Amino acid sequence: MLGLPLSTEVNRRVAKEKIYSNANLTPELRVVIKDQIEAIIWRNKLADSTFNVSTGVTVSELQVFELQLRQRSLDKRVLTVIAKSIPYKILFILSFSEDAQAWIEVEGKLYNTDWQPLENMLFNFEGLNLDAIYEKLARQIAGGRLGASGDIAEAVELDNQQQKLKRDIASLERKVVNEKQFNKKVELNTELKRLKKQLEDLT
Repeated sequence: MLGLPLSTEVNRRVAKEKIYSNANLTPELRVVIKDQIEAIIWRNKLADSTFNVSTGVTVSELQVFELQLRQRSLDKRVLTVIAKSIPYKILFILSFSEDAQAWIEVEGKLYNTDWQPLENMLFNFEGLNLDAIYEKLARQIAGGRLGASGDIAEAVELDNQQQKLKRDIASLERKVVNEKQFNKKVELNTELKRLKKQLEDLT
C-alpha cells in the first residue's frame, strides 16, 4: 500500500472500542464512528526499526491508518480525535469502494488530497529523518498550498492567511452582485480590489 516496503506493514484491524476508550469522544462522535466507518486498519508503521531511517525531533514514528468508510465522506472531527488519542503522527487513508483520499495534520490543521483510485495513491517517503519525511509528505498531500521548502509552520500560517482572504473575497463578490445602491457597490468594489491585491502579494 502506498508503495511502502513490506518491512513497514502491520495490517492489523483496530477495534472501534479501543478508539472509544482512548479518545475523548462525545456521544455524537461515537455515533458518527459507528455509522460512517466500516473498519479501522493499522496498515503501516514507519520507524527506525522498520524503515531504515532515523527518528526526528518531533516525529519518532509515523503510522498509516486506513479508515474504510460506509459512504464517500467522513466527519473530519473523527480524524482529530483519533490523532489526539495516539501518541504518534498519523497518515490517514480514507477509502470507499476502489477510491481513497489521504489526510494529514500539520500544525493543528488538516490537509487532504482529492479522491483517486487507491491503487494510484503513491507518495515520496524519502528524507534524512522522520521529521523530513513527514514534512515532505504533508507538502505532497496539501497539493502545493505549503510550498516545496522552508519552515512548515510558517507555510501553514501563510496558507491560513491566504484561505481567509479567499473566503473574504468570495463573500464580498456575492455582496457586490446583490448590492443595488451604486455608492455602496463602489465601496464594496474598492474593498474587493484591496483584498485581491493583498492576496496577490501573499502569493
